Amino acid sequence: MTLTTFLKLGRLSNLPTVWSNALAGAVLAAGAGAGTGAGTVALAALALTFFYVGGMWLNDAFDAEIDAAMRADRPIPLGEIPRETVFAGGGLFLVLGIGTAGLLGAEVALAGYALAGTVLLYDWLHKRTALAPVIMGATRFLSYALAAIAAGGFGGDAALGAAGLFAYVIGLTYAAKQEAYDRIERAWPLAVLALPLLVAGWMAAGSGLALALLAALVAVTGLALRRFFRRARGDVPKGVVTLIAGIALYDAVLLAGAGAPVAAGLAAAAFLLTLALQRVVSGT
Repeated sequence: MTLTTFLKLGRLSNLPTVWSNALAGAVLAAGAGAGTGAGTVALAALALTFFYVGGMWLNDAFDAEIDAAMRADRPIPLGEIPRETVFAGGGLFLVLGIGTAGLLGAEVALAGYALAGTVLLYDWLHKRTALAPVIMGATRFLSYALAAIAAGGFGGDAALGAAGLFAYVIGLTYAAKQEAYDRIERAWPLAVLALPLLVAGWMAAGSGLALALLAALVAVTGLALRRFFRRARGDVPKGVVTLIAGIALYDAVLLAGAGAPVAAGLAAAAFLLTLALQRVVSGT
């Protein structure tokens, strides 16, 4: 297996958004009264990295037959790696995620099991159920929860932020499911993207930095929606990867609103890094 195949299978260009989720979940929990540290955030980010990469590998493994017909440029249809190897590798990454989460405590390990189960459920069912966007949203909700629990507790701002991210990813995933057809059949489900903007606006109140980042998030969301509604060739994939990168910008707004400007800056950098990496490795 080549490095290019590994990068494509894991959609590694999107990993900075996973790291910003870990940072936001942990710091928002700390803002609610729980202590945290760089080591905790780093371990949570590593665990979430394993879960994300494992989920992406299993996505390709479960979708190999469909990809052969509709996305023949994916590694399995191209013959770059056997389907069985991708199944085994994806499962191994999930096990590594659970093991890493366990280093942060029994409750974090339980969150890891829940996240691994949700990832498996999505990869298995996402082509067969209209609830796929909800299941995918739950994976990011649990990502926040895992990091928050690692930092001491899941509640308050961390739970509110996770709820907003849940809605954001539902809208994003709905759009992504239309990517192969390069069109959005029904626009109204995208209205769910208003909810994370409301959450971000609520948490940004009183912070100039947070409000500036919120303006950027609104602009990014608006750009993606414009692409969806314009319906020009290639607009849906471009809108989807823009929204994926916007996950880190959402995290940045919440972190700035919580009074953590350095962490907000790191999340904003993760947004820019995701956009840059997407030019090298496809984000979908």
